Amino acid sequence: MKAATDLPPVGRHAGQPARRHLLSVADLGADGIEEVLRVTDSFVEVSGRAIPKVPALRGKTVVSLFFEDSTRTRLSFETAARRLSADVMTFSAASSSVNKGESLRDTVETIEAMGIDGVVVRHAGSGVPWQVARWLRQAAVINGGDGWHEHPTQALLDCYTITRMLAGAPAHEGGPGSLAGVRIAIVGDIRHSRVARSDVLAFSALGAHVTLVAPPTLLPPSLAGWPVEVSHDLDAVLPTLDVVYLLRLQQERMREALLPSLREYTATYGLTSTRARLLPDDALIMHPGPVNRGVEIAAEVADQPSSVITRQVANGVAVRMAVLYLLLGSGVDLAA
Repeated sequence: MKAATDLPPVGRHAGQPARRHLLSVADLGADGIEEVLRVTDSFVEVSGRAIPKVPALRGKTVVSLFFEDSTRTRLSFETAARRLSADVMTFSAASSSVNKGESLRDTVETIEAMGIDGVVVRHAGSGVPWQVARWLRQAAVINGGDGWHEHPTQALLDCYTITRMLAGAPAHEGGPGSLAGVRIAIVGDIRHSRVARSDVLAFSALGAHVTLVAPPTLLPPSLAGWPVEVSHDLDAVLPTLDVVYLLRLQQERMREALLPSLREYTATYGLTSTRARLLPDDALIMHPGPVNRGVEIAAEVADQPSSVITRQVANGVAVRMAVLYLLLGSGVDLAA
């Protein structure tokens, strides 16, 4: 494996020092995505050890700066940092000086003054990680999800899960980091989904054919520039797929009535047991979580062998270890 100092930057921004951030899948491109997937293989092996820990980030400090509720992403990053022997600081907006009127900039600069190396930012406002990256002088910034905009590490773990699960399958025409020939449908609330946006960028960069399946009210106002096809007929699309990727209805983000009812949505776009039988036998079923069982996916379908939802969670730790290592790594031999 290359030492971290030998790796190219994953993102530089005008007017900033030449340091690295991961704010968007676009910061990586196909080569960068494939590099993350290759490094992840090493950390999957580490995670399988009796003591799943390496000294790669010993002496580094990583902050979870979460202004929005999260279970999977926050715990995944914190677990990843600890397995790399980094020190972890957890920020909770509910118990911080933000509630006393402190600005986001003052909060960020205060935390950096404590001496940190990396910040994972999650915020309900689109673009906040970019702003944080402009304010910070030393620390690398990782986008842990911003508004409706992006969630790059979710897309990376999804790419890792698909490429490794489909390795050797007839549909998998490319190399180990490629999705060439793979047909993926992203189903559900595309309009409000940062996961969908990052996944479309990542899947298409690796050569997949992506179809968005949703009612018109749950699609973005414009799909100009999206390298996708669109369908409103899930039943017609399912038999053609290698991967069906289901999204949660984000009712907390909906400011208007976009659906007649949850029951009608499930009847048309939910992956019921009957509908799941339309999938090819080797197709993967995916979901970024949290799962609303009985809405976008039937409980029995979420638990069947072709569902890799828990595999995504497990892979997420290894992928985030890879991202942290590539951004902050000291070049320590991972075999140590």
